[in-house]
Amino acid sequence: MSALRIASRCLRPYLARAGRTSLAQSPLGIPALSQAPCKLGASLMRDTGSSGRTSSGGHIGAAGYASSATSASGELETLKESLTSLLVDLDEATGVVTLTLHRPKQLNALNSTLMHELTKTLEFLDRQHSGARVFILTGSGHKAFAAGADIKEMAPVGYSEAFNGAILEGWERIRAIRKPIIAAVNGFALGGGCELAMLADIIVASENASFGQPEIKLGVIPGMGGTQRLTRAIGKSRAMELMLTGDSIGAEEAKSLGLVSRVVPAGELLDDVRAMAEKIARHSVPVAIKAKDCINQAYELSLAEGVKYEKREFWGAFALEDKKEGMAAFVEKRPPNFVDA
Repeated sequence: MSALRIASRCLRPYLARAGRTSLAQSPLGIPALSQAPCKLGASLMRDTGSSGRTSSGGHIGAAGYASSATSASGELETLKESLTSLLVDLDEATGVVTLTLHRPKQLNALNSTLMHELTKTLEFLDRQHSGARVFILTGSGHKAFAAGADIKEMAPVGYSEAFNGAILEGWERIRAIRKPIIAAVNGFALGGGCELAMLADIIVASENASFGQPEIKLGVIPGMGGTQRLTRAIGKSRAMELMLTGDSIGAEEAKSLGLVSRVVPAGELLDDVRAMAEKIARHSVPVAIKAKDCINQAYELSLAEGVKYEKREFWGAFALEDKKEGMAAFVEKRPPNFVDA
C-alpha cells in the first residue's frame, strides 16, 4: 500500500471535516488541516526525504531518485505559480534555495497569506524535494527584512478570534524544518520580523540592519516567540530593556550580544550568505540535519540529557553511507562524495 493511501486512511476523519476524501485532493498532497494531522500526513508521506531512503528504510535506485527529483521539480514550479507574496529560487547546481519575502510596499510585513506561503513552501522543499539542501530567507529591497506583522490585518481582531483562530501560531511550523535555514537580514527586522529571523538557524546581518521587539508600543507583546528566543539569545536584562522600552538595536550590537553570526556590508549580504549556504550544502544533508537537531535540543534539555541525545545521534550516524565515505575520503586524502544516505 502506498504512503499516500496510508496517510489518507489514517487522516480520513480529519479529511472528512475538511470536505475531502483523500490527500490527493489537496494541492501537492498537503492537507489544509490543523497542525497535528498535517504533521502526521507529512511524516507518513515521507517516501524518500532528503536521505535517499524509502519510507521502509531501504535505498532507492538512481533512476527512482532522479524520477522523484523530476516530479518534485514539477510540483515546485506549480507551487511557485500560486505564490503572491514569496519569491522562490532554487539553484539546482548547489541545492541552495533563496526564499524572498516579497511585499516591498509594506516593508515585507508578515500577514497570514505570507505565513501560509512561506510555511507550505518550506515544508514541501524540506520533505519532498531532494534537490533542496539549504534555505536562505531574506526580504525584498534594502529597507526591511520584515518590518513586523501586518498591523492592518491584526487591528480588527478581538480576543475570541485571536484565541480560537490561534493567531500567529502557524509560524511555529518553521521550527520543524529539518534542513538548515540562514536568515539574511537587510534593514528592519522588528517585531514579527525579528521573531522570524530568530526561527532561522543562522542570522547574517547587513550593516544597516536593526532588530527589536517594539510590540509594547502597540499595546501587545510579542506573539511569535520573541519573549523566549530573544531572552535566550541576548540575556534577560537586555531583552527586558528592549521589550519594555520598544527600542531597537543595530547590527553590530546584535552581533556583540550573540543574536547574529556576522555583519557584512549591505551590498555584499546575499553574496556572503550564498557562499556560506553553498559550503553547508556540500556536506551530507542527513548529517547536517542531525547537527541542527542536536544544537536545538540544547535549548530544551539539561546538559546531561543533551549529551545523551547527542550520543544517540552520533551513534546513528555510523549507519550512514556518508559516514563511510567521509572517513574513507579523509584517510585517502581526497574530497568526499556524499550521497545523502
